[in-house]
Amino acid sequence: MASIVFGLAERARVPSLIRRHDSTTVLGLFAFVNGVLSIGLMSVAALITGAPFIFPSLGPTAFLLFYTPTLPASSPRNTLGGHAIGAAAGYLSLVIFGLTDNAPALVEGVHLNRVGAAALSLGLTSGLMVWARVPHPPAGATTLIVSLGILTEPTDLLVLMVAVALLVVQAYVINHLAGIRYPRWAPTATG
Repeated sequence: MASIVFGLAERARVPSLIRRHDSTTVLGLFAFVNGVLSIGLMSVAALITGAPFIFPSLGPTAFLLFYTPTLPASSPRNTLGGHAIGAAAGYLSLVIFGLTDNAPALVEGVHLNRVGAAALSLGLTSGLMVWARVPHPPAGATTLIVSLGILTEPTDLLVLMVAVALLVVQAYVINHLAGIRYPRWAPTATG
């Protein structure tokens, strides 16, 4: 019985399915299912805790982790490092421009200090990700979420990072179950 179960599981792995079916169909279905699952789980966590476990840049991160899991930008190191840099740069920009107690830009409008905070946060995030060798494009959205005042409390930023970590854990488990060589930490040499 065990050999039957393991045989079926092996046949259901993404590489096996791609050998038998159109790769676009298989990868699209895999991305669809995991997009629903990952953001659904984060939304339930947000609903239960009242904490911001769901935020806009988590969507493109989930897409990268489940559509292009072997690319360097999808590795756990780049995902966690990129979002940490984005959150820190966004908050630092709020502090520098005196906006930590202001309402979000969507409420109070855009003014010179907000423009400065947004520009500085994206510049810092972009440069620091390159210098630290942890590029993760969705972190550019994370830094703007913070510098535009949508998430401004340090506890919210901690929850944001916990959400990213939970998504990375899910990506590791799901991708490995699906037979995809998702890295443990750093990008693999083969990409």
